Amino acid sequence: MTDKRILMVIAPSEFRDEEFFEPYDYFTQDQHWSVTVASTAKGEAKGMLGKTWTVQETLDEQDSKNFDAMVIVGGMGSLTYLWDEQSLQQLIRQCNQDGKVVAAICLSGAVLANAGILEGKSATVWEMPESIEAFRKGKATYIKQDVVVDGNIVTSNGPHAAKAFAHEIARQLLKVPTA
Repeated sequence: MTDKRILMVIAPSEFRDEEFFEPYDYFTQDQHWSVTVASTAKGEAKGMLGKTWTVQETLDEQDSKNFDAMVIVGGMGSLTYLWDEQSLQQLIRQCNQDGKVVAAICLSGAVLANAGILEGKSATVWEMPESIEAFRKGKATYIKQDVVVDGNIVTSNGPHAAKAFAHEIARQLLKVPTA
């Protein structure tokens, strides 16, 4: 199996548990890939369903050259902590420019739109007025599907699709050379 390196981004609170843990477990246990988890702050991050994760690295400490893919986890915390986070948007733009897999699930699809990488692209997001407006402003084409792939970008619309999302990221990663 080819060794891949993935950066997973979670909000410091109210990230969606299954959108983080299902892909994380698939990447680390099934694929045996290296996963770094980062957020806007170090310390205990708490999911919407009560699970926790100890974040040891911030977004400011990340460099896109160290990863083959970037995965942004959704949940209500995404809206609060990630949608307008400038260091995250810069990292997204750099990963996209380098042709790396850039993925977002649930409300975090709007993070990609806000970073400006969805213009002219098809993508999906957890549907609510704010996320659809972010897609409109980012000139993305909203597709109402569980998982949407457009080039190097993978989006998913919610926790029910977390496993399919993880599997699609893996398919995309196995198409690209290791950084």
